Amino acid sequence: MASKITAAQVKELRDKTQVGMMDAKKALVASEGDMDKAIDFLREKGIAKAKKKSGNVAANGLARVKVSGNTAAIIEVNSETDFVATNDTFNALVDTVADTIAAQQPADLDAALALKTTDGDTLNDAIVKTTQITSENVQLRRFAVVKKTDSQVFGSYLHQGGQIAAVVVLDGADEATAKDVAMHVAAINPEFVSKDDIPADRLAHEREVLKQEALNEGKPEKIVEKMVEGRLHKFLSEISLADQPFVKDGDQTVGQFVASKGGKLVNFVRYEVGEGIEKPKSDLAKEVNDQING
Repeated sequence: MASKITAAQVKELRDKTQVGMMDAKKALVASEGDMDKAIDFLREKGIAKAKKKSGNVAANGLARVKVSGNTAAIIEVNSETDFVATNDTFNALVDTVADTIAAQQPADLDAALALKTTDGDTLNDAIVKTTQITSENVQLRRFAVVKKTDSQVFGSYLHQGGQIAAVVVLDGADEATAKDVAMHVAAINPEFVSKDDIPADRLAHEREVLKQEALNEGKPEKIVEKMVEGRLHKFLSEISLADQPFVKDGDQTVGQFVASKGGKLVNFVRYEVGEGIEKPKSDLAKEVNDQING
């Protein structure tokens, strides 16, 4: 009969190895509660080593888009260095993550990590294995599942092999048009699909700021409104995809370009690897000095 594993044992093993609760419990069950054997189990599996890496900042990596029927998955998987992000093992993991998420459409990150891959491992297992092989902290940072109808089309684009990824949904038009829009999204980084998606309070605030700006310039009240509308148009062209000058033809907006192809903008998602992650600043002189005096 298998030994009953207590919470105290799990805590002790976690304190000794820095692994997660489920990994600790699995190791204790496999070793029938023997602490030393459980530690050996984790070391043999490479899990303890992988978990130690989890404190390192992972701000490099790759983004990817996988389309499967009427579902697209856009993902970002991080590594510590751009060198690891270019190796075959890491790229294979990124493909596996994208394929698995597109096929199974998890609700959140925890659900995604628990998904089974075609090899029978979970995505979390696959990430741990890649951490072991690369000796770097590897993480699934984020993903989005994007849906379309039969009458809609996807367009996707990867910049620099996956440093930036974009996926676009159009109603009507065709995949070539959607890919052009995805390329635009990757390059220009809009915030909203159209001005209708911009929160009313943000638009009202911007309008008021522009009005005061014009009045402070000493402009006559009667032309202030016209100036505000012109400047508001520029503001919209910076944040609204539909209102931005199309990157391939600045004489028309993205909205006009899509309409000329018989389509309408529906949705987009854009990921840029490492955006929002604060990278540690290295002091080379201090590191050398520490080593000399270490």
